[in-house]
Amino acid sequence: MSTELTFSQVDPYAGLKAAAGIGRADILATMKTANIRGRGGAGFPVSVKWNLAAAAVGPEKFIVCNADEGEPGTFKDRLVLSEHADLVFDGMTIAAIAAGAQKGILYLRGEYVYMLNDLETVLARRREDGMLGQNSAGRIGFDFDVEIRLGSGAYVCGEETALIESLEGHRGEPRNRPPFPVDTGYLGRPTVVNNVETLAWAACILARGAEWFNRIGTEQSAGPKLLSISGDCENPGVYEFPLGVSITEVLKVVGAEDAKAVQIGGASGQCVPAGNFERKIAFEDVATGGSIIVFGPGRDMLDVARNFMEFFVDESCGQCTPCREGNEKLLEGIEMLAAGTCSMKYLRELCSLGKTMQVASKCGLGQSSPNAFLSIVEHFPDEILGRAEGTVA
Repeated sequence: MSTELTFSQVDPYAGLKAAAGIGRADILATMKTANIRGRGGAGFPVSVKWNLAAAAVGPEKFIVCNADEGEPGTFKDRLVLSEHADLVFDGMTIAAIAAGAQKGILYLRGEYVYMLNDLETVLARRREDGMLGQNSAGRIGFDFDVEIRLGSGAYVCGEETALIESLEGHRGEPRNRPPFPVDTGYLGRPTVVNNVETLAWAACILARGAEWFNRIGTEQSAGPKLLSISGDCENPGVYEFPLGVSITEVLKVVGAEDAKAVQIGGASGQCVPAGNFERKIAFEDVATGGSIIVFGPGRDMLDVARNFMEFFVDESCGQCTPCREGNEKLLEGIEMLAAGTCSMKYLRELCSLGKTMQVASKCGLGQSSPNAFLSIVEHFPDEILGRAEGTVA
């Protein structure tokens, strides 16, 4: 298997030049034919989001690139921005043509401030080359430019409405929806928010064709996917796989065939045990924004659950009670299990609480925060139930 990313095979500006020569309807049709879904984790169809923004009425529209990348175990967007920033900016400009936007904002994770000067240099070159600014990409009457804003390290700002609140200078907290950003987003204007990888693939699709992209992957999950792979493996790094690849195949490539479990989707994802490694990484099976953390045979899964819950206790924005209080209770229960003072009855109550959090928390981040705990309890009962009070080890 080649480790070279497809992005390395696509020339900067190629996709944008192709998009600049066709109509907005043709761009939207190309995205629909490609069947591309968002690569940030939610998997919303790109053509639908762009079309909704195009149909929205407003004095101005915005394209926002979510480069916050705060999910533990995810680092593929950092690579894309470091080595293929032009494709990301091409994708933003293509989205702007499709939606009728005039301004783009790259929301860059605060810890990635070291990349800021290089990204600003890329933007300056693009302006000199006529790819940004007045009549961008040679499209008469299309004036589009991009600015970079830095985040402040808040995990919740990976959620698109919290990100928009941050852009507006407010505390990063999720908004009630509806209205959705495509209607009422940044400054109350129609706004498209897409992930770094999503926008780069959009540029590749315009350069290489929708049919090329749609032939890769599965019927419901088209195209390739970048995966950030870390943990107990011989060859960690960023890999490109077709969607629909099995977990077993991925682990074989990275040298982790003895893994006891993998965490798919970062802290907010799910823990998959070795007995389920035949499952596919795809929207219809195990979906992920790109993080895969490998756990070897010596890992204590209760420690894994504690690590994730400590993260969520620290990162909860505190806006809604289920997430704010629920994560504290789950962590408290894990500490009780470690001490042998958690009864089976209380453990069942904690699992019930986790399921309530999944439906009652305000945003997707709060709804997914119990996932790791619940999946570890389900799949590793020998390591978890044996520590409950009154059980025999």
